Amino acid sequence: MLVSLLKKFGLKFSLNDPRWGRGSDDNNKNQDNKRPNDGPPDLDQLWRDFNQRLSGIFGNRKNGGGGNGGDSSGGGGIGGFKPDMRGAGIGAAIIAAIVAFLWLVSGFFIVQEGQTGVVMTFGKYSHMTPAGFNWRWPTPIQSHEIVNVSQVRTVEVGYRGNVKNKQQQESLMLTEDENIIDIQFAVQYTLKNASDWVFNNREQEEMVKQVAETAIREVVGRSKMDFVLYEGREKIAFDSSQLMQQIVDRYKSGVQITNVTMQGVQPPEQVQASFDDAVKAGQDRERQKNEGQAYANDVIPRARGAASRLMQESEAYRSSVTANAQGEASRFKQILVEYQKAPAVTRDRMYLETMQKIFSSTTKVMVDSKGNNSLIYLPLDKLISQSAAPAGAAADVGAIRPPATSSTSAPDTAALEAQESRARDSRSSRDREVR
Repeated sequence: MLVSLLKKFGLKFSLNDPRWGRGSDDNNKNQDNKRPNDGPPDLDQLWRDFNQRLSGIFGNRKNGGGGNGGDSSGGGGIGGFKPDMRGAGIGAAIIAAIVAFLWLVSGFFIVQEGQTGVVMTFGKYSHMTPAGFNWRWPTPIQSHEIVNVSQVRTVEVGYRGNVKNKQQQESLMLTEDENIIDIQFAVQYTLKNASDWVFNNREQEEMVKQVAETAIREVVGRSKMDFVLYEGREKIAFDSSQLMQQIVDRYKSGVQITNVTMQGVQPPEQVQASFDDAVKAGQDRERQKNEGQAYANDVIPRARGAASRLMQESEAYRSSVTANAQGEASRFKQILVEYQKAPAVTRDRMYLETMQKIFSSTTKVMVDSKGNNSLIYLPLDKLISQSAAPAGAAADVGAIRPPATSSTSAPDTAALEAQESRARDSRSSRDREVR
């Protein structure tokens, strides 16, 4: 715009023009109609040309033959007109207004979504601007810096780009049990205060990296080596994140720690082989312990079950014997009462019941040869059925109770004689009572 205005005024500032700064063709001719020799631009002539153009624009151009006797150069005029300072002042004011307008327009700036503009007045923090079209006082009064607060930034500790590209001075750390481990991790963070991020720290990313390294070293220094290598990775990352946030808040850095990712945790390379052997031995030990525990879990419950079964059987046997003894005693008391009432009848009944019980489990038949009965009936079918029934019952319980080795098929002869004598005595006693 300024160049077009100067062109309108007729000024030419082209360095390629060999006649730049020498005025017009008419003014550059001397009285003898000769051009001067080439030389440096005449600044006074430039100023006079500028004033001449301004006077012509604002109507102060004089006619060549009118007014004051047709003197085109009288009264200090140049090129047929008289310089006017008022017109020159107006032109300078217009130029100054244009320059001021351009200067004020340079204070506009645009802040994208997810960013924040930090405005500074003479280098000191003034205010923050939201996303959109904003304005500040132009330079050198105010300046601004746009900060991306939505970007997730990442700091790598112990490696650069790839876990194989290790940084030993950052990754080697000492544990509580005086062991050295190699840790690579990454810290992700965002900005929660743009002004704190810009003004409170000089090298922001380096500050975050040092804070992350300090926090992880402190957390690892309070933990055992096995805990860091195996089951404690997530807890180490969580505790480190909390400690990092406390430190950056204390520094007023405007940083919000979002995530700590453990990329690799392992022993140093110099002792990796020995450590692998130790780990393998530990795994073998755990495997053998698990096998022993599995065997114990199999044997001990079975032994406890067998012991419990034996105890229950013994309790059942004791209860059975006790109940039988109590029943026998009660039956004996009842029989004693009946015997006291009728001794002979009670003895006969007991004798008959005893003989019935004896003969019901024997396969031999006792025949009284003293009797006069010449016909003897031998019930073979009954005897066979009676002998088959005990044999089947013995076969059913054979797995639990072995068969008796001694012969119990028939009563002893002495026992039978004793029973016969008792029967004869009882019959004789009854006969005496009848008499």
